[in-house]
Amino acid sequence: MINARTIVPLLAALGLLVILPLFLSPNLLNAAIKMMIAALFALAFALAMGQAGMLSFGHSAYYGLGAFAALHLMRAVEHKLFGFPTPMIPLAGALIGFLFGLVFGWFATQRTGVYFSMVTLALAELLFTLAPTWNALFGGESGISTIRGPSWGINFGSDADVYYLTLGWFVVSAWCMWAFTKTPVGRLALALRDNEQRVRFLGFNTHVARTLIFAISCLFTGVAGALLAIANEAANYTIFSAQASANVVLQTFIGGAGTFFGPALGAMIMTFFARITSDLTRSWLLYQGLIFVLVMLFAPQGLGGLADLHARKVRTNGWKHLVAPYLLCLVVGLLLIAGLVFVVESIHVVLTDAYLAKRAAAKGEWVPYELFGQTFEPFSPVTWAIPIMLVAIGSTLLPVARRITARAWLAATRDVPDEPIAPSASAAPVAPPS
Repeated sequence: MINARTIVPLLAALGLLVILPLFLSPNLLNAAIKMMIAALFALAFALAMGQAGMLSFGHSAYYGLGAFAALHLMRAVEHKLFGFPTPMIPLAGALIGFLFGLVFGWFATQRTGVYFSMVTLALAELLFTLAPTWNALFGGESGISTIRGPSWGINFGSDADVYYLTLGWFVVSAWCMWAFTKTPVGRLALALRDNEQRVRFLGFNTHVARTLIFAISCLFTGVAGALLAIANEAANYTIFSAQASANVVLQTFIGGAGTFFGPALGAMIMTFFARITSDLTRSWLLYQGLIFVLVMLFAPQGLGGLADLHARKVRTNGWKHLVAPYLLCLVVGLLLIAGLVFVVESIHVVLTDAYLAKRAAAKGEWVPYELFGQTFEPFSPVTWAIPIMLVAIGSTLLPVARRITARAWLAATRDVPDEPIAPSASAAPVAPPS
């Protein structure tokens, strides 16, 4: 059961999401829709990977199938072949995702570990290759487009309508996935992840169990794909790409696969990050990869794991010890990031076609380039003194910040035990010292 300490923040977050459209611009509202869809996709992926240990490299297959199932249903409603309420269209994605999850999962779950991952990747690549040539089903390279129809007295023509539709499905789906983890099958998934051989020894058909768990994960993935189709009113074959599968893997690990809402947190943050940085620089994928590397190196439990660790370990009055060290770490991080961004963006500018054309016009001479509203000389010592100074200061302060933070962490968590240890039934009582 959810305790009061958990349900209060969840209700507060839900209330914030309900009133959020009142304060967002159309662009940010559209971004919020995509963030919730990405969060649902990550939760569905983590249901198979985090709960049952099935690392799928091809979950975009069920994401795309759910999207195209929703689009075909919307087109049928648009052409008045039959009536179907728009809010229920994600059910089509759920059904297709579940059915294909059963079929594809039956083959993939015959192997474990890296072999399972490779089979799922191959199945997704099969759809990625097939979709551009199957015009009747996937619309070829241009894909399929349609419009959202009015239903239940709602027009569904504005982003606000789509936002609340997405929010409703996100809340219901997240609750269903959380409830599934508390069922006997959900508990069996944990046993399969930890020791499949022992589960088989206890008499369970592990192949059937893994297939069913995988199919349920694909069901909610199909819901996420259908919501994306409703939001965009279109989809094409690129939805099956390996990049779509890789994105959800990265987002899940950044958020923390060991916690329930960690993957959703990672998906929301990285989706918003991509939305903002992709408009500012072409190197945004590089920055996204660097974030993943840093998280895996220094916080392998992910952002959700860090939040859970602080919630369990830090005393009520322990935060006063952590504020100043964390601010120092933030300053150090910003210095290092600023130096790195300056170097990356400078290299990117001098390699663009526009800059190469300027060099050609100057007969091969290195001409000044513009960055952050300023003009810099490519080989001027002053230009490269900026990132060198930023990185040098940050690198000098980094070990200091780590030592201060370590001492503050000990002070903030000194009276909190790590984990309660259950006493052994056969343990003999210990005599008090004489």
